[in-house]
Amino acid sequence: MAVPYNHKAIEQKWRENWEAKPVNVDDGKKPKYYCLDMFPYPSGNGLHVGHWRGYVISDVWSRYKMMQGYYLIHPMGWDAFGLPAENYAIKMGVHPAKSTAQNIANIKRQINDIAAIYDWDREVNTTDPNFYKWTQWIFVKMFKEGLAYEKEFPINWCPSCKTGLANEEVVNGCCERCGATVTKKNLRQWMLRITKYADRLLSDLDKLDWPEKVKKMQSDWIGKSYGAEVDFKVDGREDNITVYTTRPDTLHGATFMVLAPEHKLAASLATEETKEAVEKYIYDSSMKSNVDRLQDKEKTGVFTGSYAINPLNGKKVPIWLSDYVLADYGTGAIMCVPAHDDRDFEFAKKFDIPIIQVIAKDGKEIENMTEAYTDAVGTMINSGEWNGMESSVLKKEAPAMIEKMGFGRKTVNYKLRDWVFSRQRYWGEPIPIIHCPHCGNVPVPEDQLPLTLPEVESYEPTGTGESPLAAIDEWVNTTCPVCGAPAKRETNTMPQWAGSSWYFLRYVDNKNNEELVSKEKADKYLPVDMYIGGVEHAVLHLLYSRFYTKFLYDIGVIDFDEPFHKLFNQGMITGKNGIKMSKSKGNVVSPDDLVRDYGCDSLRLYELFVGPPELDAEWDDRGIDGVYRFLNRFWKLAIDSKEAGVTETKEMIKLRHKLVYDITQRLESFSLNTVISGFMEYNNKLIELAKKTGGIDKETIETFVKLLAPFAPHITEELWAEYGHTDSVFHTQWPAADEEAMKDDEIEIPVQINGKTKVIISISAEATKEEAIEAGKAAVADKLTGNIIKEIYVPKKIINIVAK
Repeated sequence: MAVPYNHKAIEQKWRENWEAKPVNVDDGKKPKYYCLDMFPYPSGNGLHVGHWRGYVISDVWSRYKMMQGYYLIHPMGWDAFGLPAENYAIKMGVHPAKSTAQNIANIKRQINDIAAIYDWDREVNTTDPNFYKWTQWIFVKMFKEGLAYEKEFPINWCPSCKTGLANEEVVNGCCERCGATVTKKNLRQWMLRITKYADRLLSDLDKLDWPEKVKKMQSDWIGKSYGAEVDFKVDGREDNITVYTTRPDTLHGATFMVLAPEHKLAASLATEETKEAVEKYIYDSSMKSNVDRLQDKEKTGVFTGSYAINPLNGKKVPIWLSDYVLADYGTGAIMCVPAHDDRDFEFAKKFDIPIIQVIAKDGKEIENMTEAYTDAVGTMINSGEWNGMESSVLKKEAPAMIEKMGFGRKTVNYKLRDWVFSRQRYWGEPIPIIHCPHCGNVPVPEDQLPLTLPEVESYEPTGTGESPLAAIDEWVNTTCPVCGAPAKRETNTMPQWAGSSWYFLRYVDNKNNEELVSKEKADKYLPVDMYIGGVEHAVLHLLYSRFYTKFLYDIGVIDFDEPFHKLFNQGMITGKNGIKMSKSKGNVVSPDDLVRDYGCDSLRLYELFVGPPELDAEWDDRGIDGVYRFLNRFWKLAIDSKEAGVTETKEMIKLRHKLVYDITQRLESFSLNTVISGFMEYNNKLIELAKKTGGIDKETIETFVKLLAPFAPHITEELWAEYGHTDSVFHTQWPAADEEAMKDDEIEIPVQINGKTKVIISISAEATKEEAIEAGKAAVADKLTGNIIKEIYVPKKIINIVAK
């Protein structure tokens, strides 16, 4: 009788065994495969079952690749600087350095419960000075290349986190981290000139084996468009207002102009009559986030009292301010053609502004327009010498025509803005810049990096726009490294994205004190072959990582310009009714009890079984019972078959190769939930076959064990040893399917008379039409009456005899 499956004893045994004899060893001969998880920030709440999903997926893929003969780069580290760690420390009343260390220790213990083959020798921590030395070094290099610069302007401000936010960190008008409503604040900021890389970031998306959804999100965020800048002279003044438009062909239809409330001319355009209303509108707009302004359904605006001159036809157009125009997109001013733009039409109707149609279908003007005509094609009307031209043709030709007339120029524009890189917080990498009254901004010399965070008593945000570091005189006051004069250190810190934008490079050479990464190791191990993480990072982290990689390529640190060849985004595991798991909602499911009661292998399988890995799935503890039963049944089949010593049969060989084929196909297509259901289906077939034959042959059981190994490593190592092997199952080759061996010798096929099944017969899988029909007729000869008028054979599906 088989020894019962004891997950506790088996899992403890193999954890100790792997600790003593690691299964993933670089022998210098195997090709590398770099499989990477998006590293976590060490939350005080620890891991829940949703976090396990991504880690299990990456470990399954890593173990699969290891069995294909690769040496796996599969590291883990900690994204430990930034708002999440600092906010948790403030809430708990402990220093972030202490709380972060405690959280890392707890999460590391939980991650080890997953039994993933992480190489902890490669571990990195973004708060380690030996790591952030290189984060600062990259910033210094960017500063020297003109990519890091200082600017004062209104930024997104979170009053709860008390820090500035990049546009990407504002979601529906709220702080991505804490959910507080975001306002505006005028602050001195460090910026990274990511816009210089906009074209490359866009065009190189074609190189990537990434989900199309993610590539589209990045493409839309970069937002490249082609159009023209047009200069409108302000009536009665020397000033020009330049607008950016993607539809210069509609210039004759521009009946008003709208400026962003932050536009440099906005306040000065007000007349005595409008001054009070204009100033109030500018102030009210400054209190809204960009996202709120774009999402407001009710359009608001104020007339400045001033006019501009349409350069094409000389007509006066009123100048308005409205918060749906943003200062940092295009020129911060737009010409408005209400007949052909929904937003402009709505604004014009609300404020009783003339609407002039300049594009018409078949050249026919619409009387009393009730909505904008926005079709991309039509004939130009009410457009002077442009009348009669096809609008799509004029759209392409107009920029050059306007340039020739001398009041505009052909232009390419981007939605992408430069990256706000300052945070007014303590827990981040100090920005390595010294402000000298004589030399200006001077970088800390590279041989003096890292510039370490000072230990402080008070690290809570000030809310004044200054970092807590500004209050530490002995740290702030220094000397200029160029002229030696008294100078002051930069007191803002870097955002949490700084370390995560390049950490994947450091894993392969994490103990190198002389270089960010050596050429030798970069060439040997980089770039990342497979990157696994949540789709919520599609724009922020992934875009920033691509930017950093391209910059480091440009300065010769690495010889590739894209960080991640392949990307897989796993869906989220939610609580009941699809609600995101969180401690505040009380719906967090800890993996600890499930590991204790069912074992790590069962939980790993169930994490994949809950649904397609790219989709969200609702967690239900009850489902793990079925997976646990499957492991028990397979264990019993394997142990009983070992004792039975059955010789293989044709049926066993056929099932074995079908199993290999199906599991491999599903795994390669990342249909991991169907891999688990496939194991269950084939286990049931083998159990049924074993009832007839007394057991299953050794090679079939061992093949099943190999296929199951990446998914359930403990039970498979134990069964592999039970079958007499002294080396790890992970040192074997992934099985290959023989298509010839998979073919059926005989097939079962229904025989019908006039469409009604009378009998099911077995025929040769290779039978011809004539042979199949003869066999069918013979089987139903006693049931046939009348004349046969038709004989139908659908190969390997059905035989139908039509009789009358």
